[in-house]
Amino acid sequence: MATLDTRHQLLKDNLADMGSVLVACSGGVDSSLLLAVVCSVEGLDHLAVTTDSPTLPRTELEQARSVARLLGADHLVVEVNELATPGYSENPAHRCYLCKQTLYPLCRRLAEERGLAQVIDGVNMDDLGDYRPGLQAAQELGVRHPLVEAGLDKADVRALSRRYGLATAEQPASPCLSSRFPYGTRISIDRLRQVERAETLLHGMGFGDLRVRHLGESARVEVNADDLYKLGEQALCDSIRSSLLELGFSAVELSEQPLRSGSLNDALALNVQPNTAI
Repeated sequence: MATLDTRHQLLKDNLADMGSVLVACSGGVDSSLLLAVVCSVEGLDHLAVTTDSPTLPRTELEQARSVARLLGADHLVVEVNELATPGYSENPAHRCYLCKQTLYPLCRRLAEERGLAQVIDGVNMDDLGDYRPGLQAAQELGVRHPLVEAGLDKADVRALSRRYGLATAEQPASPCLSSRFPYGTRISIDRLRQVERAETLLHGMGFGDLRVRHLGESARVEVNADDLYKLGEQALCDSIRSSLLELGFSAVELSEQPLRSGSLNDALALNVQPNTAI
């Protein structure tokens, strides 16, 4: 297998060959690293675009702005609302496809207006092994995944992020807020804000990576394995429950199982195969 240095150079060479790019930048670990590499390629014309929607945590939006400022990137924030896309609020299994069918055409249009040759995003090799219908939308709309093309996985992305001095290097994965809703549970702006406020409260209580799953009326709290022992403290558990009940949840479950990203896909009656749409 090629070394990380070799794959890093391949990424830079591939980007240089594109000539000009629009980077879909969410503020997460992967897209921040991609933008940093784009900015390091001499003469590569670029625009970073962050779509500001109700499903994007405010912390991610500010992170995207911070990274773009640090890198001196040309950065544009555009307001969108996936919930206005027919069918999205009902939260079907192909919700991510509907989302990308909303966001990628916007990026494509902006790229054409700016005369940029390619639209690129931060999908990495590890993303191909999960159920990600948004990748089909990317394929249909000609969006490229340079990290995949260079053979870079999440560990590689974090390692390179450290080299570039990015604060996102150790940042936990933070998928959109809609990922907190089991498929079929209706998504609304009020419910999205409810989840975001709940997670902000729990971070303030000292928890790291976590999810507050919105179950329609009640909530299930999932924390990472390193923080699971804290749920043995009765006073803290009581505080969590009372705080989330004040936010409007009818009941609060504290999961005894550690957070596992993508666990809501387990409920799909699908024989999910690794994604090959790249």
